[in-house]
Amino acid sequence: MSTVPFSLLFSLVLLSTPVSAQAPSAKPLFVEGQAQVVPAFASPGEWIREQLWVETEFDSDKNGKRDRVHVDVIRQKQTQTEGLRVPVVYESSPYFAGTSGNFDVNWDVRHELGAQPPARTAHPTVGFNANRKSISNSLVGTWVPRGFAVVHSEAPGTGLSEGSATVGGAPERLAPKAVIDWLNGRAKGYTTLDGSIEIQADWCTGKVGMTGTSYNGTIPVAAATTGVKGLEAIIPVAPNTSYYHYYRSNGLVRSPGGYLGEDIDSLYDFINSGDPARREAGDRLYRDGAFAQNQDRRTGDYNAFWAEHDLLPFTKNIKCAVLMAHAFNDWNVVPEHSVRISQAIKGRVPLVQYFHQGGHGGDPPLELMNKWFTRFLYGVQNGIEKGPKSYIVREREPGAPRPAPTPYDDYPNPAASPVTFFLSSGGKTAGGLTPVKPVKQSTEELTDDVSLTAATLVQAADSPNRLLYATPELTAPVHLSGTARVTVRLASSAAAANLSVYLVQLPWTTGPIGTENLITRGWADPQNAKSLTKGGDYHAMDRGTPLKPGEFVTLTFDLEPDDQIIPVGKRIGLMILSSDHDFTLWPKPGTKLTVDLDATRITLPLVGGADTFKRATGAR
Repeated sequence: MSTVPFSLLFSLVLLSTPVSAQAPSAKPLFVEGQAQVVPAFASPGEWIREQLWVETEFDSDKNGKRDRVHVDVIRQKQTQTEGLRVPVVYESSPYFAGTSGNFDVNWDVRHELGAQPPARTAHPTVGFNANRKSISNSLVGTWVPRGFAVVHSEAPGTGLSEGSATVGGAPERLAPKAVIDWLNGRAKGYTTLDGSIEIQADWCTGKVGMTGTSYNGTIPVAAATTGVKGLEAIIPVAPNTSYYHYYRSNGLVRSPGGYLGEDIDSLYDFINSGDPARREAGDRLYRDGAFAQNQDRRTGDYNAFWAEHDLLPFTKNIKCAVLMAHAFNDWNVVPEHSVRISQAIKGRVPLVQYFHQGGHGGDPPLELMNKWFTRFLYGVQNGIEKGPKSYIVREREPGAPRPAPTPYDDYPNPAASPVTFFLSSGGKTAGGLTPVKPVKQSTEELTDDVSLTAATLVQAADSPNRLLYATPELTAPVHLSGTARVTVRLASSAAAANLSVYLVQLPWTTGPIGTENLITRGWADPQNAKSLTKGGDYHAMDRGTPLKPGEFVTLTFDLEPDDQIIPVGKRIGLMILSSDHDFTLWPKPGTKLTVDLDATRITLPLVGGADTFKRATGAR
């Protein structure tokens, strides 16, 4: 009869003892509603690091097998040695394995509107490393010492994940869902890409929070739209929630700020970092298939393809708590991406919105993020969801430190109400902008010239290439909170024209775009006037209609959401131009737009309404 060594017997007793009987010596600590750094969790050399592949429910590269996505886990040693179970902070991305880093992949914007654009021929190859042992160290130093495990995954078709990059397709919703299912014991994880040895997440409580910025912020929203059980809270920062809204505006081809000519197919090339042996399938199915057939850079119209790459229709499935973060001067992923989702879920789930006045990205303060994850992943009743529903970092003086966020009851500010402003003649220099409708007026004309930037045009004392209208100088601050809506009645000398509208502060302060000069802006295609009658989201499936030279059309559309306090000494200006050097296609100069002043107006959401504006300008 064989005997079992005492040391092994003792180990077996420990393994068979219920976890509840083996109380961990180190536990998460909470002070004033926030998870604190626990010294026993804070030694990186003691953390357990694992990598695995989670099997999904889809086959994005159509090879007959379900895709597996690459995952890494960083957790406290006590989850292995003492039975400690912890929640997860999870980030997913197509960027972890690297990108092409070559923005020559973008389209040439120098062509006439409605013309077939020059072919895009640059398709750079992203490097591939099959021997990577981990995905990322992002978030780890913040959350693991505070009692959370950190999980990363690579988006389908990137890094060591199988499948193809679909750039906003269904797999980008379902891949993080599979990882969350694995963390809850509902999906299978494997120790290798193609093996059969399973690995389980028995150390996880099943509660998951997601966060990330830009594309990495899009994926938490995408995961939430599946309604997956176990996803308790998300903190998306500058998420792209619609690829139409990212690459188009109201029927118009519009580039994201700083990436002129980028489109969904060039983004595919930028992130296509998966196994080179599998890339041909993705190129054929997506870049050279669905994208090439449906993205339509010739008209910019909305269609079923763009509808499939929009998260808004899926928001009815969101069940988790949402701390949404964005910047009002983010002209890469413009702020409507967050605001449209927040409006759709408001009142259904816990929601707090955080905004700042800077550019792309920018996390909420750690205190706010900590309280959010502590509340919804650990169940600590810190009241974060019962406090202010909005935090906004206010404008700052040049050279001054960034102010702390100001709390508000909600966004848009509940005290804001719409005030409509009308135009009075003189737009070649600076006409009037007033809440009192002038007596009947004539039309005014501008000539398109994309070589002139908006900043150049607004600073010109007199210009034939834009129309500018301004309020009197403010003697008291005016607070704008919400979404401005503009109605323009115009005629074009050509069958197609760009339309760009800027709301600005005058005098314009030279320097980077920001709260000292720009309030907000927007773009639209006059060919889509029939679909642009009420403003809001442009989701019409009809095709744009060529303009008849000299025939007037009326279009109404929203500018980008904002919350800004315009200071004393400034004037609020409305500038109308055609092509925008930094955002639109670049047709040859010469198209003339004639604007009907009597039928053109802009409605601004002002805190305190019309009375506040009157007091700030002495208007009657």
